[in-house]
Amino acid sequence: MPLSRKLGAEFLGTFWLVFGGCGSAVFAAAFPELGIGFVGVSLAFGLTVLTMAYAVGHISGGHFNPAVTIGLWAGGRFSTGEIIPYWIAQVIGAIAAAGALYVIASGNAEFGLAAGFASNGFGEHSPGGYSMGAAIAAEIILTFFFLIIILGATDGRAPAGFAPLAIGLALTLIHLISIPVTNTSVNPARSTGQAIFVGDWALAQLWFFWVMPLIGGALGGLVYRWLGENGKVG
Repeated sequence: MPLSRKLGAEFLGTFWLVFGGCGSAVFAAAFPELGIGFVGVSLAFGLTVLTMAYAVGHISGGHFNPAVTIGLWAGGRFSTGEIIPYWIAQVIGAIAAAGALYVIASGNAEFGLAAGFASNGFGEHSPGGYSMGAAIAAEIILTFFFLIIILGATDGRAPAGFAPLAIGLALTLIHLISIPVTNTSVNPARSTGQAIFVGDWALAQLWFFWVMPLIGGALGGLVYRWLGENGKVG
């Protein structure tokens, strides 16, 4: 498969993840009387990954997340030379989705970025007021297990055809756990798109939502590589 097509698939998949997941948080989480709340937002994030994994996963592998890319590389499933191009496509997709959300949200006279625009944060910018230490633990542990699930579900010895379901449900569970802690990143591209529009504190804390998910993703890849006999498929 040509790299350009893989990158196109990663752009579309990441766009859909951010547009659907963050869009549900911005537009529907607390909508008067019909708000979907944390559960609805968590489900929305899971559904974005599930649907796009089936739609374009066979083209690019369905990463849609720099932490997944680095985890697959650490697990022996991805080529070193494609890491940076994948990251670029993912970040551009996330920024484009955040821009589309901003255009739509700006159609409401009451909209303002002060509400956070679904950005990730810790300390005073954590939805539940959780400290940096708590956020470190949450982001590393949850990204670690996300990679264990991804690598296990896509192993050649796993039941065929069900990987997107396991991965989508895993992301739903991750959000159910950690929305109150960091608004859930486990995805540096997702964090970048929203932070660019919010600026200020969101950009100041953005480094954190690159470093912690990448650490968790790499650790997950390395551990599954050991568990799964060097991560080889089949």
